[in-house]
Amino acid sequence: MTSDASEWFVWDDEDLVVRLRVSPKASRIVFTGIRGDRIGLSTTAAPVDGKANESVVRFVAKSFGVPRSRVALVHGARGRNKSLRISRPTKFPAELADLLSARARG
Repeated sequence: MTSDASEWFVWDDEDLVVRLRVSPKASRIVFTGIRGDRIGLSTTAAPVDGKANESVVRFVAKSFGVPRSRVALVHGARGRNKSLRISRPTKFPAELADLLSARARG
């Protein structure tokens, strides 16, 4: 794996591994900013029967322009801290690019 300009994601060949801090039962699903070494993400789903995990995977897939089948939850199925592997993402969400730019500026 090769590290990039941020702690919350790394490239592993053509795959992108993203580290998230998830807040369930929010009013909307959205990236919420950088939370230490993770990116915050709020989801409307409750953490019951895998509903929050599935909501997060679907949102991340859409945000990175890939089918749901190309996103895997690799760590954190039972907690708020999660890692997802995105196989060959076709885009990088503008809101995350903005966060990177703001962090680079200081």
